[in-house]
Amino acid sequence: MEFNLHPIGTKCCISGRDFAENDRVVCYLVREDAGVVGRRDVLETEDGQFPMPVEVYCRWVVKYKARSSGENPERALKLTAENLFLTLADPANPPSEGNTPLLQFLALMLERKKLIKPRGLSEDGQRQVFEHMPSHQLYEVPVGTLDEAFFARIQEQLGVLVGVPKPKAAVAATPAVAAS
Repeated sequence: MEFNLHPIGTKCCISGRDFAENDRVVCYLVREDAGVVGRRDVLETEDGQFPMPVEVYCRWVVKYKARSSGENPERALKLTAENLFLTLADPANPPSEGNTPLLQFLALMLERKKLIKPRGLSEDGQRQVFEHMPSHQLYEVPVGTLDEAFFARIQEQLGVLVGVPKPKAAVAATPAVAAS
């Protein structure tokens, strides 16, 4: 599964300061006042000054790396479910309760695609340990119940990321013509 996401900005949306190589940047996927989905990138040192939008779908922290001149910007706009999982589950990223349902869903999806494998529970039993098969890196995801209520809670987040399916056109009932 792929979905479009704006690439990381080059300036802090709070101060307007240009990001420097290796700056820690907090990235937010948000719903703006007008209902539009957007991305906001903030220097970690200025994160406390960020006025929270109506809805924050997820939050993660990355080290800023300037794009090279030969980099394909079209490819940079594509964010796969695997990349988002690796970003949100990265041990360097502070855990967030808001990200947990999305992270659990991504883990379920990647486990079905055999990109990650469960390796048991953490010592305290609060997190499921997964191994990312291509890199053999271990990631921990908070344990949760994937029931109907869970999917109802994250339905809007998923709609933002993968799009909302178009409703099927109602089939007009046609009266049956009796054969004479």
